[in-house]
Amino acid sequence: MSQTSPVSKRPDLPAVHPGMGGRGVLQRFADVLPVTDATPDITLGEGDTPLVRSVRLEKETGCQALYFKLESCNPSGSFKDRGMVVAVAKAVERGDRAVLCASTGNTSASAAAYASRCGLEAYVIVPHGRVAEGKLAQAVAHGAHIIAIEGGFDDALRLAREVTARHPIALVNSVNPHRIEGQKTAAFEIVDALDDAPDMLCLPVGNAGNITAYWRGFVECYQRESAKKKPLMWGFQAAGAAPIVSGEPVPDPQTVATAIRIGNPASWQRAIEARDESGGDIQSVTDEQILNAYRRLAQEEGIFCEPASAAGVAGLLQQAASVDLAGKTVVCVITGTGLKDPERALAEFAFELNPVPPELATVEREMGLA
Repeated sequence: MSQTSPVSKRPDLPAVHPGMGGRGVLQRFADVLPVTDATPDITLGEGDTPLVRSVRLEKETGCQALYFKLESCNPSGSFKDRGMVVAVAKAVERGDRAVLCASTGNTSASAAAYASRCGLEAYVIVPHGRVAEGKLAQAVAHGAHIIAIEGGFDDALRLAREVTARHPIALVNSVNPHRIEGQKTAAFEIVDALDDAPDMLCLPVGNAGNITAYWRGFVECYQRESAKKKPLMWGFQAAGAAPIVSGEPVPDPQTVATAIRIGNPASWQRAIEARDESGGDIQSVTDEQILNAYRRLAQEEGIFCEPASAAGVAGLLQQAASVDLAGKTVVCVITGTGLKDPERALAEFAFELNPVPPELATVEREMGLA
């Protein structure tokens, strides 16, 4: 991939200084993205996220190597930033003055962050009472206008489509093709790090844009001969929100993994194509499996993710019980940080703080040292 960028730099939208590192998605991947000389070179330092090898779960799954792609390290704390920077840059290029999205949380945080960076208004439609407070707090902090509706995500997306069809406002959900283009860059990074594609990629599936994007990225890497193979795409939905698995929309999706609580994915057909073309699978995992993986990632791997991110790991553990992974390299995508949903962490890792006197002997006793 290109190490230089043909994109122009608008003086009112400064990029990261070259000496600071972190060129951002638009610069680093200019040769595989729909950028032109008129596309503003914006960044919050998204992309270039770590690929961390497992220290414990790798042995349990029986694979040769297990890695976690920490998309939680993006500026707003989730993978959404990769696609959002492209979608917002193209909105600025078109002259749009506002962006709109439907969201279960992460999209709203990312859209609001990049809109504020570019001086655009951000509007967000959310299902009332179904968005984790950590995510909503981000959107509010960035100045987004929040519209809570009595309904689910699918209702919110329908309304967002209708509004943007009537007004000159950019829709920045994953139905926006620029979002998919930006998100595919994570596949390029994985290939760069491993010198090839993995044998399997495991990730959560909600609105299904991410599995679509990763598959596109791996296919392009293969076509460019930077990868010698393409991975099996293993997507996992929550059992209470598994329309692709059941083959029909879920009117009232339910799961603790709020980021994938979606009953009618916008990228449904493209997810099926990614599954079938790769020879992979899309299955469901229970909330119990998701929360077990969530706890294990935190306590055995040092990775604090939001519950939805753990769905891919839960799915891998489920697959490992019946599939021989010997000799295989597997990557699980950690889509968002655990700080997105602090309420869940406090519920899962329950503890009580009982203040003690500030004395050495007391502290040693509390630590089991005396």
